[in-house]
Amino acid sequence: MFVSTDCFPLCLELSKYGARPLHTVPAHIRTESSFRSYENEALQRIISTLANKNDEIQNFIDTLNQTLKGVQENSSNILSELDEEFDSLYSILDEVKESMINSIKQEQARKSQELQSQLSQCNNALENSEELLEFATRSLDLKEPEEFSKAARQIKDRVTMASAFRLSLKPKVSDNMTHLMVDFSQERQMLQTLKFLPVPKAPEIDPVECLVADNSVTVAWRMPEEDNKIDHFILEYRKTNFDGLPRVKDERCWEIIDNIKGTEYTLSGLKFDSKYMNFRVRACNKAVAGEYSDPVTLETKALNFNLDSSSSHLNLRVEDTCVEWDPTGGKGQESKMKGKENKGRSGTPSPKRTSIGSRPPAGRGSRDRFTGESYTVLGDTAIESGQHYWEVKAQKDCKSYSVGVAYKTLGKFDQLGKTNTSWCIHVNNWLQNTFAAKHNNKVKALDVTVPERIGVFCDFDGGQLSFYDASSKQLLYSFKTKFTQPVLPGFMVWCGGLSLNTGMQVPSAVRTLQKSENGMTGSASSLNNITQ
Repeated sequence: MFVSTDCFPLCLELSKYGARPLHTVPAHIRTESSFRSYENEALQRIISTLANKNDEIQNFIDTLNQTLKGVQENSSNILSELDEEFDSLYSILDEVKESMINSIKQEQARKSQELQSQLSQCNNALENSEELLEFATRSLDLKEPEEFSKAARQIKDRVTMASAFRLSLKPKVSDNMTHLMVDFSQERQMLQTLKFLPVPKAPEIDPVECLVADNSVTVAWRMPEEDNKIDHFILEYRKTNFDGLPRVKDERCWEIIDNIKGTEYTLSGLKFDSKYMNFRVRACNKAVAGEYSDPVTLETKALNFNLDSSSSHLNLRVEDTCVEWDPTGGKGQESKMKGKENKGRSGTPSPKRTSIGSRPPAGRGSRDRFTGESYTVLGDTAIESGQHYWEVKAQKDCKSYSVGVAYKTLGKFDQLGKTNTSWCIHVNNWLQNTFAAKHNNKVKALDVTVPERIGVFCDFDGGQLSFYDASSKQLLYSFKTKFTQPVLPGFMVWCGGLSLNTGMQVPSAVRTLQKSENGMTGSASSLNNITQ
């Protein structure tokens, strides 16, 4: 019996001081409260280790049970298929036998008919010949010369015309039937060599040759030994949030890609909305599929976020990854709450502003709703480290929108780019067309065409926020700063709508461009001298 030693150090750590008097325990854990806290932490680690081990064992038990069930089901299926194959073989043999029997009977009938016809002709000729012989014998007894001469002429004419003299006395067919004999010795030998089909061996996926990049996964494998009988491969994959061996329960179904002729395959255009992906492959010949390869788990982490509808402006209609301007938003509650909203506020609010009293309690307890002319919605996932990428597409008739990031502390009246807590690029199609980068109420006009889709690259640790043409990967603008707190993806929209594409890796082209563009002068500092 094998026993896991994962929790032995923790057990020893817990028991090391448990039975000793308090004054003998090291000073840093000598007080009763500290010692109790120490024991509690050690016990919590043991509990966590045991829980993980139990989960691992339960997953293995589920795998064994599923394998056992699979053995029973597959054995039953194979037995049924074996019966069907032999029944088919018996049926073919019966058909061949019946065909051969018919051939023999047809040959027998043909020869019999030929011989019967020839026999009938011979019997008729013999009967006529015997009659002529009897007539000739009687003619020898004639005394009158004239009668004798007449009879002789008749006999001569009849002999000349007699069928007996025109009849072939050789049988038209022989009694030989050897041409229809059979010898199944080779077939019997072949039947005796019947055996189970050679099943292709399980391929081996090579993790070193696999590649995860640009929201694509290339899986490469090889056969353990050369097999020229293989016709194609079947690749299966599924998304998961668990590292290690695939789990039987609580997993998504395997997706199947069939009829792969080579030993690698690339899945492209994926949305990386899970931490990992499991892959397995099997080889197939013309008749049977082999065993699956050992599954391989590849990491597919990417930033996934939705829009936070709980804090968005009431004039925005938010659904997961889409936001659309709604001029009627919140008006139903606005009339009810108008009296309350002015309490505690000085001055008269602008008629364009949405009242703060009309907001419902903030969902998730995160922050107040944006209001006034800050038609803003933030992402629901904070960026605290690493490099991330997402894309934004605006509706064709959208009059004004901004795309960027902001600290959580962005005020509810603050517009993106007008404070030192937000960075963005802004597109304006109202009255006049402008395209600009904004930060801390400073603006830098961008002399480039507004792309159909904008790619946003955020390097939190490197303090860089860059915007790209998502199709061509042309750099539009890059901020260089130092993020002092987590940032959230931020969006502003007026008279139009935006749709997001998340779960994306940083494109290879962007990574390459970042190395060469880090020295650009277009940064947040360049905005400090440019007024709006």
